[in-house]
Amino acid sequence: MIDLKGRVAIVTGAGAGLGRCHALLLAQHGAQVVVNDLGDGAESVANEINDAGGTARAARGSVSDLAFVQQMVESTLTNWGRIDILVNNAGILRDKSFAKMSLDDFRLVIEVHLMGAANCTKAVWETMRAQGYGRIVMTTSSSGLYGNFGQANYAAAKMGLVGLMQTLALEGVKYDIRVNCIAPTAATQMMEDILPQAQLAMLRPELVSPAVLALVSEHAPTRAIVCAGGGGFELANITLTQGVYLPQQPASADDLLAQWAKVTDRQGEFVPAQGFDQSRHELKKAGFFMTETTAT
Repeated sequence: MIDLKGRVAIVTGAGAGLGRCHALLLAQHGAQVVVNDLGDGAESVANEINDAGGTARAARGSVSDLAFVQQMVESTLTNWGRIDILVNNAGILRDKSFAKMSLDDFRLVIEVHLMGAANCTKAVWETMRAQGYGRIVMTTSSSGLYGNFGQANYAAAKMGLVGLMQTLALEGVKYDIRVNCIAPTAATQMMEDILPQAQLAMLRPELVSPAVLALVSEHAPTRAIVCAGGGGFELANITLTQGVYLPQQPASADDLLAQWAKVTDRQGEFVPAQGFDQSRHELKKAGFFMTETTAT
């Protein structure tokens, strides 16, 4: 059984829905939980945890407000002395087709989802480095991974979180800071107008939270994109195909299109360990062989 006794967690957007379920489950496993949200839900969920015998504090404010985030982190450290877990769950929707979407709504969604997660992560990063331990979960979405009509702003923010996770996982390795993404499917307020009630009933938010618990545990993986919903769990990967090498320099765009079937052939595709692996792969096809030392 996963034991989080002695661990301190911050869960953003935890006043309802997914965040509430994450906070409750972490508390049930012994974590002291800071419940963050904009509204009264933060106090309600914190009280729910405390009434059940757990330990929780409410932190009411927006993750897009850097001053608030820093104050939330400082207050947590003052009261509990450490921060081990951060679940970046806060988010909003402003869905419209891109043709009808205002750039103000585009920026707002980026600000809450992507910059909000960056604000919270930056605020806890040095603490986690100093204590040599940290577990961070970013909430991405299949909308970002695969696209979704009417969600250009949301998709851009959610894929941005994947890129943030990929790099922070590399930078956090030596400090035992493990960073992962969860892509949930859950019947929350944001889903009410999208799916029929019968399907929503199968997508209870609490069915996603076990994946979050796994990703914040002592033996969590790192750099994983875990999809979860309705009791199902999957892993999403960003892969690179073997592709082709076109010797003509510069290559002809017509030749590239003529070879498109080979470029997209997924046989032998792989998951790069870092962004530089694309360059290494391409140089190898051109006749250069680079060692790990050369690459770094």
